[in-house]
Amino acid sequence: MSDWLVYALGFIAQLLFSGRMILQWLLSEKSKKIITPILFWHLSLLASFLLFVYGYLRDDFSIMLGQTLTYFIYIRNLQLQGEWTRFPKAFRIFLFIFPLLIVLYGFNNNEYDAASLFRNNLIPFWLLIMGSIGQLIFTLRFVYQWVYSEKKKVSSLPIGFWVLSLIGSGVILTYAIFRQDPVLLAGHGFGLIMYIRNIYIQKNETKG
Repeated sequence: MSDWLVYALGFIAQLLFSGRMILQWLLSEKSKKIITPILFWHLSLLASFLLFVYGYLRDDFSIMLGQTLTYFIYIRNLQLQGEWTRFPKAFRIFLFIFPLLIVLYGFNNNEYDAASLFRNNLIPFWLLIMGSIGQLIFTLRFVYQWVYSEKKKVSSLPIGFWVLSLIGSGVILTYAIFRQDPVLLAGHGFGLIMYIRNIYIQKNETKG
């Protein structure tokens, strides 16, 4: 696949991620409290699906790792909101096994071995570690959100989610600068503004 098509796929994924944040932000600004619309999770799952493919095509383990971990949390939030069962059963099964299918495809076609998942000649090892740490922190925000939502029995975005978003995005943005990855730069550069604003809104909501 040509580079421009790969980057186009990545930018579409980031536009969807940004779109969900803009939607969430606008609704929160209007309500003066943090709102989590159902469409937020639909867009999250679709964007994660596309960005996982982008990471695979870019041979970028840190991107694949981050999307694999959050992918299933998006599905769980759709379950909590009663939306998951609205998808056809065959489609649900496909979405569940999709990440595994991509990895197995790569192994079966000898595109990479286990070691190559953690090594890319174009990415220094220290940079790969940085990117992976950023993705893990960024992923922890949804682990935190998932545990919080399971406890409350409702899908919501607590302030800890936005703090972890801010930290993880900052690390990934640094990684993107070294990696010269325009997709990550665009997505996380814009995201930082949204995370700071949501922290401000939620602090004001708590005070009120």
